[in-house]
Amino acid sequence: MTPATPPAPTSLDRPDPDRPDPDRPGPARTCPTPTPLDREKLFAARLHAVRVRPYLATALFALHVVESRRVPTMAVDRHWRCYVSPAFVARTPVEQLAGVWVHEVSHLLRDHHGRGDRVARERGLAGAGDRLRINIAADCEINDDVYGEGLVRPEGAVLPRTLGLPDGELMEDYLRLFRLGAWLPDAAAWLDCGSGADGLERDWELGPDGAHGLSEQEQDAVRFRVAQGITGAPGDTPRSWRRWAEEVFHPPQAWRQLLGAAVRSAASGSGAGQDHSFGRPSRRQVALPGVVLPSLRRRPPRVSVIIDTSGSVSDAELGSALLEVAAISRAVGGRRDLVSVLPCDASANVVHPLCAAEGIPLLGGGGTDLRTGFATALRATPRPDVIVVLTDGQTPWPSSRPPCRTVVGLFPRLGPARRVNEDDPDYVPKGPPDWARVVHVG
Repeated sequence: MTPATPPAPTSLDRPDPDRPDPDRPGPARTCPTPTPLDREKLFAARLHAVRVRPYLATALFALHVVESRRVPTMAVDRHWRCYVSPAFVARTPVEQLAGVWVHEVSHLLRDHHGRGDRVARERGLAGAGDRLRINIAADCEINDDVYGEGLVRPEGAVLPRTLGLPDGELMEDYLRLFRLGAWLPDAAAWLDCGSGADGLERDWELGPDGAHGLSEQEQDAVRFRVAQGITGAPGDTPRSWRRWAEEVFHPPQAWRQLLGAAVRSAASGSGAGQDHSFGRPSRRQVALPGVVLPSLRRRPPRVSVIIDTSGSVSDAELGSALLEVAAISRAVGGRRDLVSVLPCDASANVVHPLCAAEGIPLLGGGGTDLRTGFATALRATPRPDVIVVLTDGQTPWPSSRPPCRTVVGLFPRLGPARRVNEDDPDYVPKGPPDWARVVHVG
């Protein structure tokens, strides 16, 4: 019997010289070696950033570098650690890396993590998309004037004009002016500057108990040294950095805490809840199973600031008053549209909406009668919930309590040689009335 002829081998049976055979001896398989972090290139970029922005040197050298392959580019946490992707450093030129260094440290200097927490709490922003919006708004606050003059803008950096927004605004303002549904960057998947930009901790961060973090006191010391460098030799420093430095040199006063308490009290008063919202269900819906009832959402309070511009108030005190106006704006969550400024001496001047504190003309110089300022502020529509008066106290006061909270910030008198009245040196003014919360400014 003739043996059967074996079938011819097909293409599937023939060995593929390019395909490894597990039964055939050969070289051992190797995993690709991860890209090491080029610290020399990274630190060269930091030195370049110091050369073109010398006033940021203290902050740049205060950052502790942490190598991380879970970060797409570079990011910072609220404890001043800088997380760096080795692959990003390898493919990015030194000049652009310098711009990223300055961008990330700007988030920390401007306290975007603390401000992000506050605005998220006040506006009920809890989702990942909301935190991304906060990150983008913080980037817009930085990127509008930080580049140029030797500092290269990194590829993909978000500018306000990318969103069709004006330059020179704060993070809180930008956050109200755009939505992700209308604009989403192509790089949104990796647009993540860490908790140092929006306040939300990531799972790849070391956290408060990790090594090499800065305490709050150490962070304040770094900010103070940077502000000292800016004010000592301002040169061509961008306007936003000069404004930031001036605010750093005026630490929060106790009166601002009292103002915050007065604002919160006004917001929680009767009639303050005006808008219904389904973001938080009503507590009364337990009585109606299956029915979702909205809750009353309290509107932010409106604040009217009366600034004494009489001849007894010095230019330095007027400059301090503008800084306090900026602090008042932050006390209401950055809502500049809720703050109005009214310069007043013997008569009230024009009520100015708060667009930028530097642009408010403080006209005056004559006598003092802030009663006209109270009357003008209370005639506004809608009426303010809180009136803040910044004065040296040399004024008659309204005879009756205004129908809103009142906080009086008194400028200190500088020694016995300082006159207490423009016309009568022997005149001793009466103190503010009992219905006003009185604190000393400065």
